[in-house]
Amino acid sequence: MTKADIVDRIATGTGLTKVDTEAVVDGFILTVIDAMKEGKNIEIRGFGSFKVKKRKGRVARNPRTGEQVMVDEHWVPLFKVSKEVKQAVNENLSKMPQVSGG
Repeated sequence: MTKADIVDRIATGTGLTKVDTEAVVDGFILTVIDAMKEGKNIEIRGFGSFKVKKRKGRVARNPRTGEQVMVDEHWVPLFKVSKEVKQAVNENLSKMPQVSGG
């Protein structure tokens, strides 16, 4: 699902225009990004939380050449889904016929 698909669904469900809906969706995304850039965490109850976490520097290996490379300490944005969303997804997908992944 793309951002355009999300905008279409929300516009259809709310009666807002696609232009207005896209402005709201873009505003939400930019607000989340700006908050994480400031090191803030965002919690949306019943949906999940956005956080930033510091990862320590480490020695990694280039899988193609086998050469060791140093990965510097860096910040990583994370999203953790809520228990409610996990449960809803699991219950719904458990009812669907099994599809093999590729």
